[in-house]
Amino acid sequence: MTALGIETRSIDFVPEGERHGRLAHQGQFWFLSNFHFFVIAIGFVGPSLGLSLGYTALAGAVGILIGTTFQAFHAAQGPQLGLPQMIQSRAQFGYRGVIVPLIATMVCLVGYNVVAVILIAEGVHGLWGLDRGVTAIGVSLVTAAVAIWGHDQVHRMFRVMFWISLPLFVVLSGAIVLGHAGGAAAPPAGGFNWPAFATQVASAASFNITAAPYVSDYTRYLPSRTRRGAVILSVFGGSGLSAVWLIALGAWLATRMGATDGLVALRLAGDAVTVGLGSLLAAASIGGLMATIAMSGYSAMLTAFTMADSIRPILPGRGLKTAMIAALAAAWTASAIWLGGDAVNRVNALLVILLYGLAPWSAVNLIDYFFLRRGRYSLPDLFTPKGVYGAWGARGLIAYAAGFLASLPFFTAPGVYTAPLAARLGGVDVGWLVSLAVASAVYLAASARFSATDEAAAVAMETDR
Repeated sequence: MTALGIETRSIDFVPEGERHGRLAHQGQFWFLSNFHFFVIAIGFVGPSLGLSLGYTALAGAVGILIGTTFQAFHAAQGPQLGLPQMIQSRAQFGYRGVIVPLIATMVCLVGYNVVAVILIAEGVHGLWGLDRGVTAIGVSLVTAAVAIWGHDQVHRMFRVMFWISLPLFVVLSGAIVLGHAGGAAAPPAGGFNWPAFATQVASAASFNITAAPYVSDYTRYLPSRTRRGAVILSVFGGSGLSAVWLIALGAWLATRMGATDGLVALRLAGDAVTVGLGSLLAAASIGGLMATIAMSGYSAMLTAFTMADSIRPILPGRGLKTAMIAALAAAWTASAIWLGGDAVNRVNALLVILLYGLAPWSAVNLIDYFFLRRGRYSLPDLFTPKGVYGAWGARGLIAYAAGFLASLPFFTAPGVYTAPLAARLGGVDVGWLVSLAVASAVYLAASARFSATDEAAAVAMETDR
């Protein structure tokens, strides 16, 4: 770090002497990452398809369990390797081949910020009458500044918003349980159908799977001695608990208050408990979502430099990092202002589509890390196309392509396209499951003759460093 506290590291290795991260902060960090009104809206999916409150909450919990499992296991790579998530993926896809999943990652990160800025601008305008464009610019300036300061400042913003948000949502949730938050009486019993249940599961699962490509970006400052199981459980517990909580809250708001806007519904429910609570809840939720915009902006910077470094080696300093984040912020802000509120559904569809590009990457990466190479990598070879991992990782790229292609007959992008097999299933999104299964099977089959001893010398040299 510099005197101003601005991070000096980017896509390079974090030495042990700079590993100042704390395991206790990981649970809070990932809890807040899903503790805002973006996640509440996921709980609207089931009720919109005729699913009851109970079944929506159950489906959301199942989906989060699946998605968070993939997300959390990637977290173990940060402390052990001290690298951003996608740099490590060069071991599976090659120094240049990693650009393929990087493209999906970049569009997902920037696309998420476009949606988040639109949601905040629309919500602030609806609640307090502020200009949408001015709000979008203000939000992006603040979050870009946090991202420029880097890893520690992003973590700090998350911790602050965690302690602000948690007690407010505890009060609201307690009031709901005690019947003091307004809302209509419970609808008639029933409200279950398999297509709606499966769609709710897929919506919940996809939300956390799309976070997998940048989990290690925020665990790489943990000491290398950090127990693998401890960091996995911290990320799983934090990310999973908050998402299950707010999806269930969203289902209540949808079924009892007819909510279609998470921020407006929060204010109405909060004010039903006590005057002013609703505005505090809305403001805290906006702050939580702003923290995730900063997080996505920071990871988008790392992703962009990983792509550039895969073409021509670079080591970005503070000036280049600042310029990159500023350019990315300008891009997502301009897109949010240009697209406007009516574009949220279209951009959300884009994010669903990108899940098909991220699911096979996750499968290949986790199998390689936990079952083939078992966490043993040569770090210098990750930074050269002439190393043991090569420029193009044929096994990883073939498995990735197979997983993606196998998912196409099941392709479901709401409001955009539904593939024939998906239509026969009632529009249920199972393509991501097919992609995960096929990519895993193909990568294992293609690695049947792989032996870690072929890389033992390079790994041993790294161990001795």
